[in-house]
Formats: sequence, structure tokens, C-alpha cells
Amino acid sequence: MDSGVAATAYLVNESRARLPDLAGDPTAMHWIPEPERPTVRGLWDEYAEAVYPYDDLVVSLRGRLIRDTLARRLERDPATVLVVCGAGFSAYPWLLPVSAALEVDLPEMVAAKRRRAGELTAAGLLDERDVTHLGVDLDDPDARRDLLTYARDWAAGRPVAYVAEGLVFYLSERSAREVIGLGRALGAGLDLVSYWPADTADNAVLAAQRAWFRTRNVPDDASYLTMGEISGILGRPVTNHSPEDVQRRYLGEVRVPEAKLVPEHVAVAGA
Repeated sequence: MDSGVAATAYLVNESRARLPDLAGDPTAMHWIPEPERPTVRGLWDEYAEAVYPYDDLVVSLRGRLIRDTLARRLERDPATVLVVCGAGFSAYPWLLPVSAALEVDLPEMVAAKRRRAGELTAAGLLDERDVTHLGVDLDDPDARRDLLTYARDWAAGRPVAYVAEGLVFYLSERSAREVIGLGRALGAGLDLVSYWPADTADNAVLAAQRAWFRTRNVPDDASYLTMGEISGILGRPVTNHSPEDVQRRYLGEVRVPEAKLVPEHVAVAGA
């Protein structure tokens, strides 16, 4: 758990667990089994010292925005099902009244998520949900094609909300564009995509993150996109939410300027 791309999922979970009220995720503290929690906390503290100490703020606000946007869609159309790429330990199917969800991540991450979801459901800490966990290498073109075929069959004509969270910047440029476009290919009524804007490639926090990634066997190449490019991929206008925007929305002020943060923006289409 403390190296490779999977390590980022554990870091993200620890960030939400530190600010569960802000994240709107009371399940966050349960996803990591207690014997493993000290290792994850230590990993987070190391990352905070080497990269930046605000990942709890950035991740919690990102998740809160996505959760609230999905909630509004479900209020308007309760039949909507979720497709989430980069699911990690996010808990949207259990935080929202969804009838079904398809969660996609790397096979090792999916195995850990499926196992833990079963344990938490059996313990009464998660409600029963119809969640399909699918292990996919989203940098593999054949795997993406198979995923699209599977997801279309799984959705079976139901309205879809599509989330690509915390992953497109870890993919090659072509893969990032195609993963963003999966929602359009599925006919999603709502798309939510988190990304790093093209004009933030020289961000100092990202430079520190790349250096730390190299020590943990996480690829440090990244894809950067403009809002116009995302709009073109999705085929419709998008609304952009920066880290400062979501601070204003949920905190009433900008407590940490974007220059001191990982500059993860969220593009929303169809809200």
C-alpha cells in the first residue's frame, strides 16, 4: 500500500478521514483496517512534509463538490446510476441513494475495495448497495474498449452520471482524453472530471510531488488539459471549479491560495 499508484488511494482516504465533516463522508475513517492505519498515517505525514500539508483540504473539498453535485442529479432523476473511474476508497454509492454503481480502478485496488466493502457491510457500517467493482488498467486501449462495452451493457439504458476522479493526470495524454470521453460514449447526463489545468504544469507543489512520487515508484509523468479541451471531449459546455472556488463555497473564504496546493480542478458538464 505504501508504493505504486495504489499508494495514492490510501493517501486520499486518509485525507478524507482527517476532515470527514468537510468531505461529507462519515465512512472515510472505516475503509482502512485499524492494524493498517498507522502505516497509512505515517505515509500521509511523510507526504505532507515532502510535498504539502493541505491534501486533506483539497481532497475533502473535491469529494464534497462531487458528492453534492451527484446528490442534486439524483434528486432530479432518482433512476440515475453511477459509473466511477478512479474509485479508490471513495464512497459515493453508500453516501447517496443510488440504485446501482459501477466502480472502476486498478485490479489490486479493486480487490482491496471489494474485500473491505464486504467487511464493512457485514459489520453494519455500510448499507447494502448494488455495487459492481471492475479492475481495469485505464492506460490500456483494449481494456478501455472492453470497459465501454461492459458499461453499456451494465447501464442497460438507465440514465448515467459519470465520475473520473483523481486519475486522468496519471494517464498518458491519449488515455486521459479517452477516459474523460467515456461518459459521453455512455450518454451520461452528468460528467464530473477532476484534472490539472495546462497552465499549472510548473506549479511548485506538483514539482515536489513528482520528486516524492519517484521515491514511491509512482510514475511522475502527467497529463494537463484546458477547460476548452475537456469541453471539446465532452461535446458540451463545462463549468470549472478550482480549489479556491470550492473553498469559497464550503468555507466562505480562501484559506490557502492555489499556488500552495495541488491545483486539482473539477470540470462539470450537465449539472
